[in-house]
Formats: sequence, C-alpha cells, structure tokens
Amino acid sequence: MHDDFLNPQTTLSRRHALALLAAPLAAAPALGVAAALPQITLAGPPAIVSAPLIHMAETGALKDAAQRTVFTAWRDPDQLRMMAMGGKADVLAMPSNVAANLFNRGAGVTLLNISTWGALWIVTRDAQRKTLADFKGEDIAVPFRGDMPDIVLQLLLTKQGLDPLRDFRIRYVPTPMEAMQLLITRRVSHALLSEPAVSLALRKTRSFPVGLIAPDLHRGADLQQEWGRLLRRAPRVPQAGIAAVGVVRSQPQVLDAVAQAYARSLAWCRDNALECGRMMARHIDLLTPEAVADAIAVSQMDAVPAAAARAELEFFFGQLMTPTPQLLGGRLPSEAFYHASAQRPLRGGQ
Repeated sequence: MHDDFLNPQTTLSRRHALALLAAPLAAAPALGVAAALPQITLAGPPAIVSAPLIHMAETGALKDAAQRTVFTAWRDPDQLRMMAMGGKADVLAMPSNVAANLFNRGAGVTLLNISTWGALWIVTRDAQRKTLADFKGEDIAVPFRGDMPDIVLQLLLTKQGLDPLRDFRIRYVPTPMEAMQLLITRRVSHALLSEPAVSLALRKTRSFPVGLIAPDLHRGADLQQEWGRLLRRAPRVPQAGIAAVGVVRSQPQVLDAVAQAYARSLAWCRDNALECGRMMARHIDLLTPEAVADAIAVSQMDAVPAAAARAELEFFFGQLMTPTPQLLGGRLPSEAFYHASAQRPLRGGQ
C-alpha cells in the first residue's frame, strides 16, 4: 500500500498549508454564539455518505450557523486531501483513515461523526462466490489503491492467510465508477465497489441490451460480514464520516449544528430513499434515483458522534497500523481529533 499524503507536484509547506486551511472563512468576522458565518462549504464523494450533506445544502439546514451552505463533490482521495489542505471546504465527508492521517500530519482536522458502517461488496458475474476466499486466483477491479476500500480488502485477505498480490490478480483503477464500467462491459468478472456504485451496477445490467454488458451481476462477498467473521466482532466497519477543517474548527457551536443537522438529514434520507436519490442525482453525474434508493436500503448508515465511535475506530485503526503504520501517520490520533459535542448526541435513527 502506498501513503500518498500529497502529490509531489503540489506539496505545500506545513505553514503554508495551515494558512490555506483558513481560506473559506478568512473573511468572517469574530463569531459570537448568535452570529452566522458567510458560508459553509460541504464536500463529499459520489457515495451514500454525501447524501445528508447534499440534503443539508438543499434545505438550508444550517441557516442559523451560516448565511449560505453549498455542496461540492470530490472525485478521489488525492483531491480530497488537496481540498482539506487547500481550504476548499469547511466540512468534508472522508474515509476514517484519511481523517486520522491528516490530523496526525498537522493538517487541522476534527472528526464529527462516523456514519458509514457498511457499504462494501465484491460484485461478481458468478453467483456462487460468496466469501473472499472464493475469489482466489481471480481478477478483481479495485478502486483507490492504498485507500478505502483497498485497505479493508487487503486487511481481510491477510487475516485469513491470503496474499493480496500472489493469490489474486488485483486490477487497480482510479475510481469506483471506472471499476463498475469494467465490470458491466465484461472486461473483468469481479469488482470491489461501495454503495451506490454496487446498486448502480446491478441496475445497469437490467436496463441495457444483454449483448452490450454482463447479463447478470450479483452481490458476492460482503466485506462487513467478512470483517465480523474474521475478527469476531459485529459486522460493521467504521469506514467514513464527516470532519471539519480550518477555522470552522474553532467554532464549537457551528460544529454542533453541523453534526446535529447531518444526523437529521441522514434520518430523512432513510425515510425518503427515492426522493433522496433524486436529490443526489441532481448533484452527482451518473447516479440514478433508483440506485441511490437501493443503496440506502442495504447500507449500514448511522451518524454516531465521534467521541462515541472512538473505541470502534481505535480497534479499526489498530488493525490498519499493524502492517502499515503510515496509513495513519504512524500513531493513533489523540483525543483532540474527536469532537466532543456540547449537545445531547442525536443518532441518525432518532
């Protein structure tokens, strides 16, 4: 696995990077409890973790904290890192290991919650393959080399004595959508995907001429179930959540407002899956309302406040650090990484 914190061509000095983190709110006046920021920028990937952020922006859920709330999408983890370091957003949905790595490298990150606890599957043309061991010797398209979901796959393979490099033919691709395209156009038989790319691939096989794409795709190995089986824990992985960067981190009442609004919006998305899908499709190319609704139905989504998720995160981080300490910047993040809400925690299901 590699640990490309920043592209060498775009490396910033720490002082410069920390100064850039203040950019979105640099023009904001000193903020009292009742004051509103000029703008809060939310950012996330084309994944279910972003649905509540989009809903927050569309509904003005942060109107008491900011005069304007906007959502912007990030494409891959390298762009995510540059957005966080370059001050292009205030609150970002991100993989938990990326948040910890940025924090440990002094980027200025406060984790607000973990909300994605299970959204990873191997999608396959062979309905008989249900565990990771069933794919030994096979080609698997995998996005985001060295990041989620690749690190979860490698961890689970090594836990059962399999070598990701010798026992499998891993074909790395830049994004989940590219892995999905390889799968549905028959160039690979298996792909590691996260929702909603899983549901999108399954729906595409039913909406195009059979001669053009793989006629049948199936959910194969459920990585959450593999995690629970191999580590003898609940089948849930603290995969992703939202984190604040830059000056907004010094405004605890704003962080509380964001965390509470996210939990409410997540509950709305679960209760209004198809409408949530229409909303996401307006903001993110290639997604369809029906695929997003399917993804919501099967994904483990629960907005657990960062402090409450700490024990599960530290277990997960400990598993990652054993073979590859640099994934987290060499150590577990300190207590300052975890936002401690001043309000009563509101879970996504409330």
